Amino acid sequence: MSQLKEKYQKKVVPALQKSYGYKNIMEVPRLEKVVLNIGMGEAITNDKALDAARRDLAAITGQHAVTTRSRKSISAFKLRVGMPIGLKVTLRGDRMYDFVDKLFNSVLCRIRDFQGISRNSFDGRGNYTLAFREQTMFSEIEYEKIDRPRGMEISFVTTAKTDDEGRELLALMGMPFTKE
Repeated sequence: MSQLKEKYQKKVVPALQKSYGYKNIMEVPRLEKVVLNIGMGEAITNDKALDAARRDLAAITGQHAVTTRSRKSISAFKLRVGMPIGLKVTLRGDRMYDFVDKLFNSVLCRIRDFQGISRNSFDGRGNYTLAFREQTMFSEIEYEKIDRPRGMEISFVTTAKTDDEGRELLALMGMPFTKE
């Protein structure tokens, strides 16, 4: 069992039960999945860009990336239905906890002038999305081997009903929010 999962079961669950008055342990919010997403408009003209991004996502997560395809045609972007426009990886279970632990404890501290994560990127249902401008802060990525920096989004999907519950869940798990 990963350290973060153990921390969730032994410290986070009792703390949330106490602060929100949950009677049943199944009412306590939990982290359901983590989704990493890279949107790549350049994939329309450059097929090799998808392969490079797929390698990066596989190195970061240890899991194969799924290609996301367009649902609409947009002539201004030379985009047709079914064209590949990005990649995503969904992490659950022990892999998810290991990734989140690595993200909180070693990746975020590698960001230059890191002051903490904004508390305002919740969606209204307790889910949080974190965006990066480049993938180089992950230690698995070798800077010399990347063809260009790519941004990515990391979405934390929780079972929390409100943003406050989701914020407290992630804070107790170790997400370094700003003090504001």
